[in-house]
Amino acid sequence: MHTKALRHLTHGHEFAVFNKKGERRTKVVLLLTFFTMLLEITAGFFSGSMALLADGWHMSTHVVAFMITVFAYRYTRRHARDQTFAFGPGKVGVLGGFASSIVLGMVALLMIVESGLRFIKPGVIFYDEALMVAGFGLFINLVSALLLSGHHHHGEDHDHAHHAHEHEHHHHHDHNLKAAYLHVLADALTSVLAIIALILAKYYGWQWLDPVMGIVGAIIISRWSFSIMKDTGPVLLDESIDQKYKAAIKERIESDADNRIADLHVWRVGPNHFAAILSVISHTPKAPDYYKGLLSSFHKLAHVTVEVNQCTEEGCE
Repeated sequence: MHTKALRHLTHGHEFAVFNKKGERRTKVVLLLTFFTMLLEITAGFFSGSMALLADGWHMSTHVVAFMITVFAYRYTRRHARDQTFAFGPGKVGVLGGFASSIVLGMVALLMIVESGLRFIKPGVIFYDEALMVAGFGLFINLVSALLLSGHHHHGEDHDHAHHAHEHEHHHHHDHNLKAAYLHVLADALTSVLAIIALILAKYYGWQWLDPVMGIVGAIIISRWSFSIMKDTGPVLLDESIDQKYKAAIKERIESDADNRIADLHVWRVGPNHFAAILSVISHTPKAPDYYKGLLSSFHKLAHVTVEVNQCTEEGCE
């Protein structure tokens, strides 16, 4: 095969979602969360406040989640052209989001257990100290949320040679950053609920409200955790594209000449990229590039492989 033809047929397999701004801001949020965690644990230890200690250790789980997020970004960037991955490391960020969702679920479970224990044996709460640190924690969470807000839904900032025909500005979901953003919101939520519970307990003696708020927060966090799992799980399991899109692909090929599709597989190779393998049968077969051209308007297909077979019988039904 001539070198020129080989270059024409060869293309990259980098289907990762790169989000440099999101990565930088996640690192800042990681540092803010880490130092706030240290402050809450230290303050809780010296004041004897179990509420502050619990919130501090709760924040430590989010620190771990942010470390997963940063690692996923770094690994994806470093291995973007690693040929040991069939379609590149595009799913590493999705895997990071899935792992973070599990951490979120664990946080929710721990909050339910801790709240149950507080129902049985309420602890002594130093309200002034707890309110001051909880207020500071809420401020840090709001700053972190502003840093990450909107960056888990972004335009792609890299080019693919095989997408040269696409002139639209596509928006992609960064599941990795979305998970980090929800961790920040979970922290902010627990801080708000803690402040409400502390104020009402201090002025009205409603100490039972503290564990109730913990359970409410755990339920909301569980829903967030499930939503991330629902988004990332199908990507990791190579979920096929929706049936309407798949049927449209088949109709486009079979509406041309006497083409028939004998086999069709479409699956995810990244957060927003799909690969397709199709086997075409025709009395008058053409080069694979011809059939790829028929699918050029299907922008979700990032990698298409076509097998062409000649039909030697009366029909190709």
